[in-house]
Amino acid sequence: MWSSGEAADSFYAIRPDCNDATKTRFKIKAGKTLSTRRWRAAFNPEGYLDIGQTLGRIQRGGVHPSIRGEVWEFLLGCFDPISTYEEREQLRLKRRAQYTQWKEECREMDSHVGSGKIITAPIITEDGEPIHEPLVLMEATPDQAASNKLVDCNGSDANREETTSNVPMDKKIIDWKLTLHQIGLDVLRTDRTLVFYEKQENLSKLWDILAVYAWIDKDVGYCQGMSDLCSPMIILLEDEADSFWCFERLMRRLRGNFRCTNSSVGVENQLQSLASITQVLDPKLHQHLETLGGGDYLFAFRMFMVLFRRELSFGDSLYLWEMMWALEYDPDLFSIYEEPGATDKTNGSKGKTKSIRHFGKFERDNLKNGGKHTEEGPLPITVFLVASVLREKSAKLLHEARGLDDVVKILNDVNGNLDAKKACTGAMKLHRKYLKKAKKT
Repeated sequence: MWSSGEAADSFYAIRPDCNDATKTRFKIKAGKTLSTRRWRAAFNPEGYLDIGQTLGRIQRGGVHPSIRGEVWEFLLGCFDPISTYEEREQLRLKRRAQYTQWKEECREMDSHVGSGKIITAPIITEDGEPIHEPLVLMEATPDQAASNKLVDCNGSDANREETTSNVPMDKKIIDWKLTLHQIGLDVLRTDRTLVFYEKQENLSKLWDILAVYAWIDKDVGYCQGMSDLCSPMIILLEDEADSFWCFERLMRRLRGNFRCTNSSVGVENQLQSLASITQVLDPKLHQHLETLGGGDYLFAFRMFMVLFRRELSFGDSLYLWEMMWALEYDPDLFSIYEEPGATDKTNGSKGKTKSIRHFGKFERDNLKNGGKHTEEGPLPITVFLVASVLREKSAKLLHEARGLDDVVKILNDVNGNLDAKKACTGAMKLHRKYLKKAKKT
């Protein structure tokens, strides 16, 4: 049995040379954190999960790191709580086979996929012509990753297929290949303080998953920030395919943020919602931000895109995420995602009615409100989390911010100092307050 208040840093070891890495506040607490014993007890002999037993515990104290990966698979909608052990195992094997197929498709288009090498420079032009200069590749080994050692692979088998074929390349393949080096550059910058990424196979696994995702989600592809969202999945789940599917489910929630057009950025809807919430709950702050030219709330862009990864230590960001997902948990999530053609949470229809106790607290409040915040439906909890950060810094912003640079500086002071539990509590309070005010208008 783990002791009360046990530090969680040992589960995500920091490299010895990273002395300035933010310490994790999250502590494993008996009676509050979801333990292995409590998690196992929530399943019946056939494997059906009474998820209502676990949500309150996660909301109060997070998940023990030893079971975090398997708990997340349910929170993110990878599996239906109302399924047996055998049904989930069959689904897992089916998904692993699907991922293997997609990865093989990618390897046939570019054999760096699955090779253990990470591309860090363009391999083709925008017209699809191969670049004949020595390719810049990063061998995914600890020594080379640390020293940024470059490998000349111009004559390697991995590149030979591009230089010998005269068949015009499909535009979709060109677009995909053009993202591979950006993925590589981002992978080498992701969670570099962790010992985990000193290992060759872990760096290449992250690159491979992101490369495969960029191929199958052609509407969104790859965007900067996705590596920060995918990295925890690889650390928590040993099998690469399982990590991929957990990331894919997370992207169902967030892909709208990354979907851009010539006229708009995907995250703009959430920024506009943040502006509306602040205008209702803290009109003085909203007016002040508008006066400073920050009425578009672009200063909060990063918080939405990478879910507070910069504001929290690695361990605390995981703690925040699982609390968020438990609070807004919808037991129909699996059914929604499994429906043919469903690409995100808003595209599916509700399945059979579940008990109210199987919904997270945030989602329950939405249901009591008729499921409406806007014409598009309920706002995600992330909007209220960002609003709670602004509310916490409201006095300082009002008295010290004389320009947008000051706003950014004040919010940057949150980096490494945000209290995940306090932020979630604040978000829930703002949510209820917002619902009350919305009802009156």
